[in-house]
Amino acid sequence: MPSHTYHFVTRWRIDSTPEEVYQIIDNAPDLKRWWPSVYLDVVELEPGDAQGVGKCVSLFTKGWLPYTLRWQFRVVEKVPGERIVLEAKGDFVGRGIWTFAKDGELVDVSYDWEIHAEKPLLRHLSLLLKPVFAANHRWAMEQGEKSLKLELARRRAPTPEARARVPAPPGPTTRSSVPLLLCLCAGLLVLAALIYGGVRLATS
Repeated sequence: MPSHTYHFVTRWRIDSTPEEVYQIIDNAPDLKRWWPSVYLDVVELEPGDAQGVGKCVSLFTKGWLPYTLRWQFRVVEKVPGERIVLEAKGDFVGRGIWTFAKDGELVDVSYDWEIHAEKPLLRHLSLLLKPVFAANHRWAMEQGEKSLKLELARRRAPTPEARARVPAPPGPTTRSSVPLLLCLCAGLLVLAALIYGGVRLATS
């Protein structure tokens, strides 16, 4: 697998119904309200057909690390309450598949995300920092799970007062470059250690 290719499978267990979670995830413009730690801006460019197939959405996103991503997705397949398939282009190129399945009182939510990172920062540094970039994605999805549970709690609150007591979703992290610079330095040190160890082994 090329260094800038990533494949993630995220699974959430949510106290809800497949139909409810499907509708929340499918409402792309609302992502920036309930998942603001990742979705800084979302704009629907094309609505698609009556089922939303063909819908095109522009996104401005970030994770824990202080870089942002601009990309678009197009919905290429939908099964209401069960499945949404997206094709991405821009700083990411690839495919994402959301699936929703009932398991007793819970919903198994799965997101299969297979992409090439085309943003120059990610493309060129993935050789050194791929584990760091992968951890950044996992952090983003963990925030999504927390934020979705809070969104469901707000929807179920019986009164405005109870709704006001539900905590706000986690917000975006700092855009300071310090964390990324520290990760880069750590990656360079690891690479130097590997090269040094290889040279010693070859000359011993």
